[in-house]
Amino acid sequence: MKLLVTALLLLAPLLRAAESASGAPPAMPPCCAVIAPDAPLSGRSIYQLDSIWTNDAGRVSRLAALRGRPVILAMFFSHCEYACPVLVQDLHRLRAQLPEAVRERAAIVLVSFDTVRDTPAALRAFRERMSLDAGWTLLRGETDAVEDLAMLLGVKFKQDARGQFAHSNLITILNAEGEIVHQHAGLQGDISEAARAVALPLH
Repeated sequence: MKLLVTALLLLAPLLRAAESASGAPPAMPPCCAVIAPDAPLSGRSIYQLDSIWTNDAGRVSRLAALRGRPVILAMFFSHCEYACPVLVQDLHRLRAQLPEAVRERAAIVLVSFDTVRDTPAALRAFRERMSLDAGWTLLRGETDAVEDLAMLLGVKFKQDARGQFAHSNLITILNAEGEIVHQHAGLQGDISEAARAVALPLH
């Protein structure tokens, strides 16, 4: 699986260059398009990952279950003392900038890289503490799944002796096919470009 993911990452720039040379715009399905479940995924889709994830309600699924809608994705951990709560506030600000039709359909997905402490119960407590409604999906996975996803997104993290994580603060926007269309790095910055990227598949 890691070899497949690495190959996808290496091929993505070549595919974009080929599209540019041909003069054809990259395929961009509309927001919330009805996509046949057995339709092939593009070579740039992170939904190629077949890892199993568990949400804060204890339900299991694959990332491909998000297919067909725009996704705002970030990695975090629920015991974070500073950065992750600020990241959540940035996501709230981003969501508030979306047109109503997009806001209703876009999924905000938080994926934990704390594979030990972030049980479904811990994620559920974080949801309650941060007042996250049903538009937010909180996921945990096993170590290999977390590492594969982090590699695809370009998220770096490292746990210290206290159990805290030094980590990238990165918001990734996925289109309906699970392709990365925009990334926003840092905290408390201007997220208007990220909001435009979420709405882009509507046009």
